Amino acid sequence: MPSNNGETKSGPLELSEVLYIETKDGGELPFEVVGILEDPDDETSYAVLMHEAQDDEVESEFIVTDLEGNLLEDEALAQEILDEFLVFAEEAGEEDGGGQ
Repeated sequence: MPSNNGETKSGPLELSEVLYIETKDGGELPFEVVGILEDPDDETSYAVLMHEAQDDEVESEFIVTDLEGNLLEDEALAQEILDEFLVFAEEAGEEDGGGQ
C-alpha cells in the first residue's frame, strides 16, 4: 500500500498518514487517517480516514479500514465505527472550544 511519500508501508496505519484509494473510474483519492478506534470486546483496532472535499465535491468522504489499510467489508460495522468516531470528534471539539 503506497503512503503519501510513495513508499510501500509496512506495519499499522498511524494518524495523519495518507492512503490513496482507487476509484471506480480508475482515479485515486487521498484519504488521511483522522482517527484510530479500538474495539475492547474483540481487541481489534480500526482506522477512520477522510478525503477532504475539493472544489467540485459537495462534502468530505469517510472510509473505515483495519490498521493495515484494508477497507472493511461489513458496511454495518464500518458505519457503527464511523458514527462512534463522529460523536467522539464532536465531543472533543466542544471541550476544546468550551473553555474560552
